[in-house]
Amino acid sequence: MSCFADSSALVKLYADEAGRTEVLTAERLTMLVSDLVRVEVPAALWKKHRTGEITAEDAGVLTAQFRADLHGTRSSAPRWPTLAVTGRILDHAALLVAAYGLRAYDAVQLATAVTARAIDPGLDLFVCFDKGLNKAAEAEGFRLATANDG
Repeated sequence: MSCFADSSALVKLYADEAGRTEVLTAERLTMLVSDLVRVEVPAALWKKHRTGEITAEDAGVLTAQFRADLHGTRSSAPRWPTLAVTGRILDHAALLVAAYGLRAYDAVQLATAVTARAIDPGLDLFVCFDKGLNKAAEAEGFRLATANDG
């Protein structure tokens, strides 16, 4: 069994935020992520620095830890399988923007999840902390791992 996690879920593994328990529980499954997390997670961590939530040193350490988890190291494999963003996914995302009024990257996240589910029909769980994206994922037939209020 597997699930799909967007960037809002992965950030909770590195920052002290509510929802970490839900993400760790979902991670017991094979958790797939979009290649977009390469940009979105560091952006969220550095935003925490700009808003004074964490120091620049902490943002750097957390970003480095995230990159090591994403890509693996000499001594460890990547933490999650990552799906590349393809032209087909982008085309599907453009349709999802129209259907659900999603932001561009949210639509790409959902299109990636839909593509992953087509490859792995057992993937039915969507881990996310964005109300609009959760609503769209639910409409696309995903179960949600988080409350639909974030």
